[in-house]
Amino acid sequence: MTAPLYVVTGAMAAGKSTVAKALVQRFEKSAHVGGDAFLRMIAKGGAVMGPVLSTEAIAQLHLRQDIAMDAVRRFVGAGFTTVYQDILIGADFVRVTKALADLSPRVVVLNPNAETLAHRDANRHKTGYGEHFPPNVLAEALQSETPREGLWLDTSAMTVDEVVEQILQNW
Repeated sequence: MTAPLYVVTGAMAAGKSTVAKALVQRFEKSAHVGGDAFLRMIAKGGAVMGPVLSTEAIAQLHLRQDIAMDAVRRFVGAGFTTVYQDILIGADFVRVTKALADLSPRVVVLNPNAETLAHRDANRHKTGYGEHFPPNVLAEALQSETPREGLWLDTSAMTVDEVVEQILQNW
């Protein structure tokens, strides 16, 4: 039996990192793979990630996802309960969940409303939204382009502990 794999996704500021960090603490042997870490490894020549992605940005996004999936496979193979957290919306959601299907991923979609995303983004050290990239862009893309697979949670009024409990109760 392979170790469990959790895939946590949602829009920017949905709470993915916070939930993933709390979730991995619930297991004796666990690993947290954050997709952003691989994007930050690009020292020069990083493409702009925004509401409209260039061909180069898409290529770098896929590179980041592929490296993350390689890391996920290594951790799961070594017996670690693994939580992979990244923004996976629409075609990227399908691409990644299909590529990891043999690991039976436990997919969690954090789906707070756009107002909550804006509030959370404004109250964190890294902000991703702005005048030309409001939170509703990703919130609406998540709703309209992403298959309703896995556990979808409206976390607008939930604490981190409540979200983690919902995830654990589901599996």
